[in-house]
Amino acid sequence: MKRVNLILILLALLACHVQAQQAKYVFYFIGDGMGVNHVNATEYYLGQMEGKIGTSPLTFASFPYATFATTYSANSPVTDSAAAGTALATGVKTYNGAIGVDVNKEPIENIAEKAKKAGKKVGVATTVSIDHATPASFYAHQVDRNMSYEIALDLIKADFDFYAGGGFVKPHTTSDRKEAPSIYPQFEEAGYTVARGMEEYKEKAATAKKMILMQDEKDGTTLVNAIDQKEGDMTLADLTSSAIEFLTKGKNKGFFLMVEGGSIDWAGHANDGASAIAEILDFDKAIKVAYEFYKKHPKETLIVVTADHETGGLTLGIDNIYDLKMKNLKQQKSSPNKLSQVITDLRKEKRRAIWEEVKELLGKHLGFWKEINISWEQEKELRDVYEQSFVRNRMPFTESMYSRTEPLAATAVKVLNEAALIGWSSGGHTASYVPVFAIGANADLFQGRIDNTDIPKRIMKAARYK
Repeated sequence: MKRVNLILILLALLACHVQAQQAKYVFYFIGDGMGVNHVNATEYYLGQMEGKIGTSPLTFASFPYATFATTYSANSPVTDSAAAGTALATGVKTYNGAIGVDVNKEPIENIAEKAKKAGKKVGVATTVSIDHATPASFYAHQVDRNMSYEIALDLIKADFDFYAGGGFVKPHTTSDRKEAPSIYPQFEEAGYTVARGMEEYKEKAATAKKMILMQDEKDGTTLVNAIDQKEGDMTLADLTSSAIEFLTKGKNKGFFLMVEGGSIDWAGHANDGASAIAEILDFDKAIKVAYEFYKKHPKETLIVVTADHETGGLTLGIDNIYDLKMKNLKQQKSSPNKLSQVITDLRKEKRRAIWEEVKELLGKHLGFWKEINISWEQEKELRDVYEQSFVRNRMPFTESMYSRTEPLAATAVKVLNEAALIGWSSGGHTASYVPVFAIGANADLFQGRIDNTDIPKRIMKAARYK
């Protein structure tokens, strides 16, 4: 009899341990385009800013469990964000361009929907538009990522509690370019409170049942690039803290929150090292918000950080120099888009601006000839672009997937990358591994080589979503 009682006690203790390890609060961070070298570059940058030869760790890269994942899609070794986002949301491979549907174009239930069914509150937040590929993969089911209007309407069908980001790309135009009723009244009819900016969010959050938080329309559909941010600009950390506040108010049964650092990818497409590092540091600030929450609820919280793919083919070390000068990237004061505007303004002000005036501008915004000594060949490259662009007006803008950059700005960023001794092999995505980091309840599930489809399956196991 005593032996039976002992066995029952042990089983009860085991059950309590299993219950304690269930992830009540789940944070799923996705750094769009963030490859292993992007993380490594940022840590080298931090190390050099502290006077070290080595690295200084990011918050998320210090988590106790770390591995890497493959990212191929169903139809290509090199995935796009839609197929990768769908894999990270559903655990199923699909074709490039698909949002929440399989290769047969049938809808797949995703982890956020399963969390909702399990009684959790659900949030989706991003630095880019809310209808962009990665966030859309967690609430929408469409055969093409470009169906922005239809994706936005799927937000209503998902009926999640909190959405946040820059805005919506096509609020009143369907995928076949026809005018349609604005999505905003439809959001409100579905019970969503729409808040534009943090001040409006603070005014409305307490009484709102469901929330859509975004920027003012005049500010565009993407949060201000991290490198360009000024005081008062909405940040990913703001969105993350707002999501936690909103998802834990009232009856608290736990939550699932996906947070995307979407502009890391955009910096990779532009081959812009300084902006990529600024975006990762901004991403890390958002993760610090989650980490502070984790420290208050360590046995109930799981934080997983990964990426959908690598963008740009970032290389640390070039030209057989056997060195890195990441600290030089600190001299870049603005994104290529903002620098393009500064150069365009100079062109308008002084149509025949002389080279010395252009040199002064580049020195001010990138540190050339002041903080950074560039070679004769690099100055000639800049001067040649100036001659074509300013004097002859014959050089077209440089275009990447998400930006259109003044040619002198694009060349200046390229020269600064060279000065930092980093290189890029692509203007698009690559098939490289992506990192995976985890901490908290059942974080030990994230070990060994895995595929991106394994990540949501392991999160669902940790949180016991069915």
